[in-house]
Amino acid sequence: MFKFEDIKGIIFDYGGTIDSNGKHWAEVLWESYQDQQIPVTKEAFREAFVYVERYLAVHPIIKEEDNFCILLNKKVDLQIGYLFEKGYLTANDKKAEYSLAVSTQCYNFVKGLISKEKPVLEQLHAKYPMVVVSNFYGNIHAVLKDFDLLDCFDEIIESAVVGIRKPDPAIFTLGVEKLNLPASNIVVIGDSYKKDIVPAMKNDCKTIWLKGLGWEKDDESATADVVITDFMELKDVFHLK
Repeated sequence: MFKFEDIKGIIFDYGGTIDSNGKHWAEVLWESYQDQQIPVTKEAFREAFVYVERYLAVHPIIKEEDNFCILLNKKVDLQIGYLFEKGYLTANDKKAEYSLAVSTQCYNFVKGLISKEKPVLEQLHAKYPMVVVSNFYGNIHAVLKDFDLLDCFDEIIESAVVGIRKPDPAIFTLGVEKLNLPASNIVVIGDSYKKDIVPAMKNDCKTIWLKGLGWEKDDESATADVVITDFMELKDVFHLK
């Protein structure tokens, strides 16, 4: 546990941390596929998820102005399209219905979470300078604006913009530089042990791990200065009202 009084600034991850309360986005989407009774196996879904993430990494499908609703629509359209193309789904007349149902459910899930988290972020920002460091598609400003969160952060460092992706510690170095504070006085808050906590520690930052349902099982020895399982526990960690 770090000394609370030593913390002078905060670096937040976005995807998986603020927008899904520690749950990997593959799991968020898969839960929606199940709720919407889309007849596909988890193995096929995972294949589609990985394909789309790799596709988006090299094709500029997501535009800078796309908010989160548009982003979700595009991603789920690609996933559903892949599943039909590979024969995992066959009722072609259901394609648009499936895509809209999943993207709408996921958007409402995030909107509900952020409505609860926003007061916590505002209270933290009243006390500390805050920076977002995120692996994202080039549109995180539009996403944060959509959820009225832009004013909670002083700077945003996005992988698609700076050309560095987590788990490269260099992207967190940029966050430390933006805060203009000693790394030992900065705490990094993220959901991924490998992509957030480990590179943060390599930068000598303090760490808070929002440990949720991940894509892969973490090493049993994996830990951080503080481990929480719900975003709202930050109220207790930082002694907020």
